[in-house]
Amino acid sequence: MASESSFDIVSKVDMQEAKNAVDQALKELGTRFDLKDSGSKIEWDKEELVVSAKDNHKLTAVRDILDSKLVRRGIPLKNLDKKKIEVALGGTVRQRIAFKQGLSQDISKEVVKEIKGSKIKVQPQIQGDSVRVSGKSRDELQAVIALLKSNDFGIDLQFTNYR
Repeated sequence: MASESSFDIVSKVDMQEAKNAVDQALKELGTRFDLKDSGSKIEWDKEELVVSAKDNHKLTAVRDILDSKLVRRGIPLKNLDKKKIEVALGGTVRQRIAFKQGLSQDISKEVVKEIKGSKIKVQPQIQGDSVRVSGKSRDELQAVIALLKSNDFGIDLQFTNYR
């Protein structure tokens, strides 16, 4: 009797790495000559970031620094939900950036539909904010991983718990 193999499809952001990236970005903000005394800052507001600056140009520069530090720390930019730029008090601008954690119901359904449409003999099933894929052959599971990596679901997918 062949044993079942499985893996989980998840989308998670390591918040400790995000905090480290923000710390590095803040250090760079303090040393860059164009942003040194500009009042630009990055702050945590619960589980999201608030980036603020004097004008749109400086805000873009701060976001670029933050993005580069996040990428170096292994945090995919696809998992950032950048909100609309707001005008704050004193003529400053700010932008909230949230981290997408877990697969939404819509993305989970899209992933399951894609797997079933491929005719690979595996069984996908939605489990909260992840999708478990199980099958008899590890080769089929690896084919599913390759299939999902070749598609863009608008969020970074990680494949965990491979047994």
